[in-house]
Amino acid sequence: MTAIRLYPPLFEEGKDAEFLRSGRTLSVTQSPRDNSIAVFATNTAVDSKALKLLKEKYPESQDIYTASTDTVPSSERRLFVTETSVIFASLQDFKNNQREQDPRLGRNEQASQVLIKHAVDYVQLVMKSWGQASKPLNRPQPLHYDANHYRTMYTSLSLFVVLYLPEAGFDDAPVGEELMEWLNTHFIEPSSEEGDHLSSQDRPWEDESFWPYLTRSVMRGFSKASVFLLETLSRHPSEHLQSVAQHLAPLLSSHPRIVQFTSERDFVVALRRWKEKVKTLRLELDRVPEDAREDDFENWWKSFSNIVGILEGRSEIIQSICIDLNADWKEVCAVWSIFVNHRLRRQDLPDVVNQILESMPPDPTDPEDMIHVALFRGETMEALSHAAKLDVWLAAHWVDLMDAVDLLNPRVGDESDISVRDQYILSYADYLHSDPALWRITVAYMCSCGLIGKERADQVLLRVPISFKTNRGNSGDVNAAVHSGEVPTALRAVVETCHEYGRESVRRMVCTIAARNFLHHQEYGLAVSYATSAENWTWLGRIVDGVLGQYIKHGPEVFARSVAAVAPTLQELRAHPGADGVFTHRLMFAVRYAEFHQRRLRGDLQEAALDLLTMFNEDLAPKTWWGVLLCDAVELIWNDNLMLFSSSGAVELIKRLEEVHLRASQGSGDAYLSVLMVTMGGSNEAEALQRLKSARLTLAKYYAKCTMIAGGHDIKGSRMGIIAV
Repeated sequence: MTAIRLYPPLFEEGKDAEFLRSGRTLSVTQSPRDNSIAVFATNTAVDSKALKLLKEKYPESQDIYTASTDTVPSSERRLFVTETSVIFASLQDFKNNQREQDPRLGRNEQASQVLIKHAVDYVQLVMKSWGQASKPLNRPQPLHYDANHYRTMYTSLSLFVVLYLPEAGFDDAPVGEELMEWLNTHFIEPSSEEGDHLSSQDRPWEDESFWPYLTRSVMRGFSKASVFLLETLSRHPSEHLQSVAQHLAPLLSSHPRIVQFTSERDFVVALRRWKEKVKTLRLELDRVPEDAREDDFENWWKSFSNIVGILEGRSEIIQSICIDLNADWKEVCAVWSIFVNHRLRRQDLPDVVNQILESMPPDPTDPEDMIHVALFRGETMEALSHAAKLDVWLAAHWVDLMDAVDLLNPRVGDESDISVRDQYILSYADYLHSDPALWRITVAYMCSCGLIGKERADQVLLRVPISFKTNRGNSGDVNAAVHSGEVPTALRAVVETCHEYGRESVRRMVCTIAARNFLHHQEYGLAVSYATSAENWTWLGRIVDGVLGQYIKHGPEVFARSVAAVAPTLQELRAHPGADGVFTHRLMFAVRYAEFHQRRLRGDLQEAALDLLTMFNEDLAPKTWWGVLLCDAVELIWNDNLMLFSSSGAVELIKRLEEVHLRASQGSGDAYLSVLMVTMGGSNEAEALQRLKSARLTLAKYYAKCTMIAGGHDIKGSRMGIIAV
C-alpha cells in the first residue's frame, strides 16, 4: 500500500483521530485527464446545523494536494517511449497478420526471424539510450533514469535474445559461443587498461596482475592477448616456463570453436584432437621439478596449472579461479559452456546454473543479477516480476515477445480474466497515461490488450484535451466575426485514432462533442460536418436552429455569411444514407433562405422572388417561418419598379397568409408566428397578426393589379415589369 504524505501537513502527526472528530475527513479524486490524484479535506456532517458550525470553525479555504502515481516522463524518456512505440506497433501489425495464417509464431521459421528483428531493434534502442545517458551534457532537466538503468535493461534484453530467440536452425545448437559473446560484450574483463599496462613492461611477469590477466584472457577466449603475454615469457629466467608457454600458445590459437565448423560432428572431432594436445601439455607441466616451479615473485607453476585446468574443462578449478578473480556465477556459466560441456544446450542451462549457484549465489539486492538468474533458469514469470520492479517498460515489451514465442503461462491472472501479457502492457499504458501528451501511444498499447484494453482506451480518447478556438475581428463584435474554419489538430488525431482501432462509438461521441463546440464558436460548417459524421441528427437540428438564429438576432447579412459556411456540407448530408430527412429539410431551407437574402441585397429581386415562392411551393419553409417570409414578400411588392410575382404567385402567398390567420384563430398562432414575434422585438401574437393584416391588404391590392394588367387595362403611374408565370 502506497503512503501519501501531504506537505504542508493537513494535521500534525498522531492527531488523525482529532481530525476525524472535528467532522472532517480526507477525500481523494482521480483526474480523468491523466493518472494524477487530488487529496482534500471534506465535511462528514450532513445535518445543516452541524455543517454551519463546521463552516464557522473552518472558514478559510482548504488546501488541495495533487500527486501522481507515476513520475511524468522527462523529455529524454518521452523520446525513448516514442521511438519504442514505433517498433511495438510494427510488431503488433506483424503478429496480427501472421496469426491469421499460422497462430504458432514461435514455430514458424520466417516469423521467428521477424520476431528476432524486432527484439534486436529494442536492444539497439536501449543501447542508444544508454549511450546518450552516459554523456556528460548540460541538460535542461535531470534524466528520468540514469545510464546504469539503461545499461541494466541492455544486458537483460540482450540475454533474453540469446537464450530465447535463437536464429533459425540454432534452437538446439550448443549455446556456449553465444553466452561467451554476451558476457564479453556486457561485462568486459580483463580491461584494456590492464593489457596496455602489461604490454609496456619489459618483464610483465613481475607485475602482480600478470597471471590474473592471462588467466582471464584464456577463460574469455581472447587468444591474441593471451598469446602475446605467453610470448613475453620467452625471456623468463625459467627454461621450464619458457617451454610450457611455447607449447600453450599454439593450443590457444588453435582452440576449435563451433562457429568455425559447418557441422557439429566436425567440431567434436577437432575438439577431441585438441584435447589430446592439452593432455600432452599437462604431462609436460607435471614433469617440472618441484624446486623449479617458483621464480623470485611467486609460484608460476600453480598459475600455469590453473590455465591448463581451464583447457581441460575441470569445473572445480574454473569455479575456484572465478572466486579468486572476483568473478560471478555468470562468468562461470559461460566458461563452463566452452570448456566443461561444449555441447551444452539452452534447455540444459537451468541444471548447470543451479549447480553453480550452490557455491556462488546471486546478489538478491541487485535487480540485474536477479533478472539474469531467472532468465538462465528459464523462469520467465520470475524474470518479468523482477523486470517490472526495475522498469515497467522492460516488463511490457518483454512479455509481448514472450507471448509471441509461447513462453508464458497460459493461465490468466488470479484476480481477473486479463492475461499475463495484457496485465503488464496495461500497467505500462497506465504509466504512459501520466503524460497526457502521450495519449496516442497510450491508446495503442491499450488497444493491443483485447476488449478490456480497448474499453480503457475509450476513456482516454474521450478525455484528450482539445482546444476549440475562433479568430474574431479586431472589434470583437459578433457581427464582424471572422471564423478560422480550421479543425483542431488534436481533434483530427482523435478521430483518426478511433478509425485506426475501430472505436466507432467513441468516434461518434467525440464528433458530437466537436459539433457542440463548433456550434458554440459559430463554426456552423464544421458543426454540421461533425454532427453528420456522428450521425447525431438531434444535434444537427440544434445547429440548423443556431444558423437560423443568426437571422433572428443579427439580420440577413450575418445570417447569409453563416449559411455560406454550411452550404458546402448540404450535398454531403443529402448523400448520407442515415441522414434524418427532417433536419436535412430544415438545413435546405436555411440555405435557400440565405440565397434569397443574398439576391435581395445584390438587387437581383426577380430571382429573390422566385426563391421565396419556391420555398413555399416545395414546402421547404417551416410553418414557424411563414410569417417572416410573407413579410419579406410584402417588402418586395412595395418596390414600384417591377412586378415580381405572377397572379398565381400572389394567390399562393394569399393562401398561406389565410392559413396563418385561420390557425391563429384556432389557437395555434404560436406555431406560425413565433419567429415573426421575435424579429419584431418580442411582440405578442396580436401585434404579429396586425402586421400580417397590413400584409393581407398589400397582397390583395397587388393581386388586383396583376388581374387588371392581365386583362389589358393600363394603370396610371405603373410600369410593366417582368412577370413570373
